[in-house]
Amino acid sequence: MAHAELWLIFITVISAMMYFDLFVLNKKSHAVRLKEALVWVAVWVSAALIFCAGIYFLLGKTKALEFLTGYVIEESLSVDNLFVFIMIFEYFRIPDSYQPRVLKWGILGAIIMRALFITVGVGLFRAFDWIIYVFGALLIFTAWKLAFRREEKFDPEKNPVLRLFRKFFRVSTDYHGDRFFISNAGLWSATPLFIALLLIESSDVIFAMDSIPAVLAITTDPFIVYTSNIFAILGLRSLFFVISGMMGLFRFLKIGISVILCFVGIKMLMSNFYEIPITVSLAAVFGTLSLSVIASLLIKEKGGK
Repeated sequence: MAHAELWLIFITVISAMMYFDLFVLNKKSHAVRLKEALVWVAVWVSAALIFCAGIYFLLGKTKALEFLTGYVIEESLSVDNLFVFIMIFEYFRIPDSYQPRVLKWGILGAIIMRALFITVGVGLFRAFDWIIYVFGALLIFTAWKLAFRREEKFDPEKNPVLRLFRKFFRVSTDYHGDRFFISNAGLWSATPLFIALLLIESSDVIFAMDSIPAVLAITTDPFIVYTSNIFAILGLRSLFFVISGMMGLFRFLKIGISVILCFVGIKMLMSNFYEIPITVSLAAVFGTLSLSVIASLLIKEKGGK
């Protein structure tokens, strides 16, 4: 019964907050400033913590810790994806006032896709015991790539989704306000805003392939996995503008994220032999994230101020 009550609370609260944030306060296109973004980050984090408290009282300490760990993992892993979003906007020179609209629809699309991925992921975990080793190895491999990959020039034209889209649809090179599509002489064309949205959605699919297995390493309870994912996703829009406004402050964050992925992958691989306590998992994830942020703030690059 507690799950049913929390589902109702979750759907009601999330729907109300999304409507107010995305369709009332941000009904008109405008550039989101750092102060506004910080306020909304605080609002979404507070909402997640309050919901976690509700889980604690209705489902117990273990479920609450699972939610909190999943939320921290999802939020920390999402930062790397936000850097991709920033590069997409810079490449297409998306005006600041139009970026919130693209992110708004990108987040709504991500919510739908996450429901599908989580359903499939939970089903695979329950149907095949060995799948946990596949996901564990995949996370460790991803951690290694993230830690040691070289910075490459961002080229969205190589994206297979975009290349396929261009084969079947007309694409305009000009902006037409905040519209995604325009009609000219009866012919419809996609604007650069829609192309940016398409790239953001496709990058989120790739990102979900790492983040969802990472949360499934903590719990396979669909309620905990989905709600922790959605709370993290809904805070991404505001977090994006915070990150874009403080780009130079997170030089060690990718290393921290790779350590978290590696830890979760190892947890998966040894789960049938030894179950790492949820308190240890939460401390490891939160501690790694905190240390990487602190190191980024304290240790400056050579030649930097």
